[in-house]
Amino acid sequence: MLRRKFLAAGALAALPAQTKKPNIVFILLDDLGYADVGCYGQKRILTPHIDTLARQGTRFTGAYAGGPVCAPSRCVLMTGKHGGHARIRSNAGTAPIGPEDKTFASWLRAQGYVCGGFGKWGLGDAGSTGVPWLHGFDTFFGYLHQVHAHSYFPEFLWENNKQVPLGGKQYSAALIAEKSFAFLRENKDKPFFLYATYTVPHGRFETPDVAPYEDRDWPAGEKKYAAMVTQGDTYAGRILAMLRDYGLEQNTLVIFASDNGGVRGEGHELTTFDTMKLANGATLRGQKGTLYEGGLRVPFVVRWPGRVKAGAVSNTPVYFADVFATVMHAVDGKTKSYGDGVSVFEQLRKPAARTMAWQDHRWTAATKQLRPDYGMAVRIGDWKAVRESPGAPLQVFNLREDPGETRDLGPSAPMAARLAQAMADQHTPPLPHLGDMKFVR
Repeated sequence: MLRRKFLAAGALAALPAQTKKPNIVFILLDDLGYADVGCYGQKRILTPHIDTLARQGTRFTGAYAGGPVCAPSRCVLMTGKHGGHARIRSNAGTAPIGPEDKTFASWLRAQGYVCGGFGKWGLGDAGSTGVPWLHGFDTFFGYLHQVHAHSYFPEFLWENNKQVPLGGKQYSAALIAEKSFAFLRENKDKPFFLYATYTVPHGRFETPDVAPYEDRDWPAGEKKYAAMVTQGDTYAGRILAMLRDYGLEQNTLVIFASDNGGVRGEGHELTTFDTMKLANGATLRGQKGTLYEGGLRVPFVVRWPGRVKAGAVSNTPVYFADVFATVMHAVDGKTKSYGDGVSVFEQLRKPAARTMAWQDHRWTAATKQLRPDYGMAVRIGDWKAVRESPGAPLQVFNLREDPGETRDLGPSAPMAARLAQAMADQHTPPLPHLGDMKFVR
């Protein structure tokens, strides 16, 4: 009884009829750990704007990225296909999505939306089939290739199909943020989709200013990391303030998330921040690059005044494959599923123990090919299985009893056979990678 009440707290029974198309804002930070923001338990890093967003909307405690690293996760997000079905399954070069890969930006554009993307794309380099302006975006400013995005002082950024020279002297995060604000300002009077895919706090940890942490007794890298998380919060706060000032809050669906799990590496252990710590004291296993909870579980907040309950917390499992359907549901009021995803609104209204799947492939740079070894994870209800390669033992965990995945129940677990079958059913051979996968400099 208590469980049903808790789950139902995050949503209204149905979406009201729309008289005007809602604006869509998706704020995506890069490598942000599950507990790197205050509303998920962070005590040391300041994130007041994201915390306010959580108070105004619904905070999901069982939300997942599309994959454990950048490009596959973003492919799942954009296409609504999980890692066992999507084209991009590794940080491979970057391999591009193809002309037939529909994104929710292209769907929104067909509905009359103006779409802008700002930050890191990761789904196709210049000259390939995967560039954002071929997949629904009217304007894009930032990095096309995820390796290019590892530097915050790049030689150039892309503005649509043109290079903007920077000479390695300008801080990209600030430039990208300003471009996103300009897009909102210029398009406030029409239906818009703002994809604010900021690169902070991804390593390298580079920032020109470590305020307000300069006086903390922390390692220098951890000061930079905290400052970059707070920068991301500040950028998010600016967008939220603009929506308020323009009178757009009521008619804008805002989603905030991280693109994959956090890091305990990049030259710094980040032990100061408890980035993987849950509210019940458990620690998520693994980190970015793994199929355990630490690599996949992310902060995920949804705000839509009058349609999503304010101040609610939901443990309903959702993931990036659900975003396409969620956007469609928000706009047309009727589409509840698409691809491998189900609308978040529908999941809140009627939670279901469905199958969720992730895949992580290995990539051989010399031959530009995916190797046959890959890892896969599936979740059904409270149960999750991980297989680190096709011939590896099936690891089985009960996430309700063991959220830190400390006890592998193995093939004798009650759900093991069903999980193993789901893992097989959800895998399809990778689609061919298309186009030139070199990093255009």
